[in-house]
Amino acid sequence: MFRQHRALITAVAAVLALSGCTGHQSAQAPVAEPSTPGSTSMAAAAPVSAMPAPEALTDVLYRLSDPAVPGAEKVGLVEGAKPTDAGTIDKFATALKDGGYLPLNLEAAGLTWSDRHPGNVTADVTVNTANPDTGAFTFPMEFAPHVADWQLSQETAKTLLAFGKAHADSSAPPAP
Repeated sequence: MFRQHRALITAVAAVLALSGCTGHQSAQAPVAEPSTPGSTSMAAAAPVSAMPAPEALTDVLYRLSDPAVPGAEKVGLVEGAKPTDAGTIDKFATALKDGGYLPLNLEAAGLTWSDRHPGNVTADVTVNTANPDTGAFTFPMEFAPHVADWQLSQETAKTLLAFGKAHADSSAPPAP
């Protein structure tokens, strides 16, 4: 079961690695309210966009994992992704399909505004796969607003890459 978890996480990490080489760019610059005389603290303004429905976030992940949607149509779903990343995104959905993990059942809960990236939303995403041996697992993810939709943040992509790589490295056979 651990091997299957690792394979799924590694597959997720592989596609998300595409944004791991570029720097994080906040969707918005922090905005502070003007201080009143005698006040020394600044409070952050409320985000410009409304808190998304959980389905808006899981839809991003469903589209990323759908092998019927071409990678070129998925580039806008990952913050900082470029058209040249379409092939990598296609490989992600193919790996999920070939591994027997599709269809996925995704659930986002605990949505909150990011305390580190104004305007971004964090959620705990529970992943259930079609493979009964995999079991469910929950992973914290961050999403960035983009035009009228949401994208998986670069930071989440980097985190998943590091997590997948650590699990792949920890089970490697010892060197001869």
